[in-house]
Amino acid sequence: MRARDLAAAFPSVALDSPALDAARLLAEQKLPGVLVVDESGAPHAVLPASRLVQLLVPAYVVEDPALAAVVDERHADRLCRALAGRSVADCLPRERQEPPIAEADDTALEVAALMARERSPLVVVVQREQHSSRTLGVITASYLLDRLLKVT
Repeated sequence: MRARDLAAAFPSVALDSPALDAARLLAEQKLPGVLVVDESGAPHAVLPASRLVQLLVPAYVVEDPALAAVVDERHADRLCRALAGRSVADCLPRERQEPPIAEADDTALEVAALMARERSPLVVVVQREQHSSRTLGVITASYLLDRLLKVT
């Protein structure tokens, strides 16, 4: 199996997209993360769902998890307000890393090794051409596992 055979269309969001829209996309489609693209549509970053969850939890609760037990449900229901007015770019970690990129000819093992090394829930697959590259799609960790398990 080559990366080009495993790549599938995958939702993406722009840097200036509202963070709440990205959160809804992740929740509705039960995605592990979403591909963030720049103004030209090129892969820019991966925004993991766990990063948005992290932004929802107040810092004082992260520092003292016992406080989570005393926050009533009414206040907990308002957690998503932390994303209101923020863009996807605002939610990316300061030390943003480019998304892991696999070449179209990479094997499934090469993709798995890249995913493991980068600790990313998805890998972007590109076809390199003379002076540019074209995004073919994305491989998620769950899809890669599914395909590898079918071979065993």
